[in-house]
Amino acid sequence: MVAASLWLGVWQQNGSSSSDRSPNDASATFRPAFSLTDHRGYAVTERSYDGKWLLVFFGFTNCPDICPTTLAELAHVMEQLGEDAGAVKPLFISIDPERDKIGPMADYVSAFHPDIVGLTGTVSQVAEAVESFRAYYEKQPQESAPNGYTMAHSSALYLISPEGAFVRAYGYGTSPEKITEDLKKRL
Repeated sequence: MVAASLWLGVWQQNGSSSSDRSPNDASATFRPAFSLTDHRGYAVTERSYDGKWLLVFFGFTNCPDICPTTLAELAHVMEQLGEDAGAVKPLFISIDPERDKIGPMADYVSAFHPDIVGLTGTVSQVAEAVESFRAYYEKQPQESAPNGYTMAHSSALYLISPEGAFVRAYGYGTSPEKITEDLKKRL
């Protein structure tokens, strides 16, 4: 967790967590790609959501704090968007494919909001998705955790345009009201 906190702190100091990216800033712009399975068992890619604004978060279902907090905030954002919520698709990509299978993922995301889609896949599919988003995760031993390990991970919420390009990242703790306000300006 210390390594993840340090990495996140450096990442946020460089401005990657809270501001829009210029298309000319090649180091900060990217087009995420993934090939995963949703919590209903369907194979999906980033193209499955063309035309939607994506709010993407990486986490795992056994996460004790950051993940449930962020998903609860995502649910609040979706509620605040009202009629505009149809233009946005929140995605929760598991960084723990060993434990996060389709059934547990479906139970987990549906507990927060019906529009949140849980995505999982093979170890290599997840690694490719994480790399595509320039996110971070690491399996860490922890005796008290299920199966004896936990997952350290980046905590940003990524905003992806309807055309599939990275727009910005909201740092952990950004209020649902600020996210909603920002989204409404873009819709």
